[in-house]
Amino acid sequence: MSYNRPPPNVGDLISLKVDNLTNRISHRTLRRIFEKYGPIGDVYMPRDRFTLESRGFAFVRFQDKRHAEEAMDALDGVMLDGRELRVQMARHGRLLDFHQGRSQETPPLSQARQSHSLVAAAEEEGAVSY
Repeated sequence: MSYNRPPPNVGDLISLKVDNLTNRISHRTLRRIFEKYGPIGDVYMPRDRFTLESRGFAFVRFQDKRHAEEAMDALDGVMLDGRELRVQMARHGRLLDFHQGRSQETPPLSQARQSHSLVAAAEEEGAVSY
């Protein structure tokens, strides 16, 4: 997996979220474990941008929903590198559109500034307390 390329088109793949991973687990190891249940389209392991260490979770994307469900049923609760894996269907797709460089769900900058201004005004009026 290259960190310089945009991610492959994963829109048609079924994503499993795998939690509770150690720093020693690689995307190759996850691919080898999960591919026993069917063809894998992609394995994505988010990493800390400064240390490049694993953030402790990954997404394994299957080409077929049945294979994803079989993998989830078989691997949820399995011990890997001293930790119990938590495997579930991913609830949301990728939030960040790497081709445009910003999140699709991020409000435009003017809306973010306006929202910040409203909170600041409410704080000045004493309408917001912490």
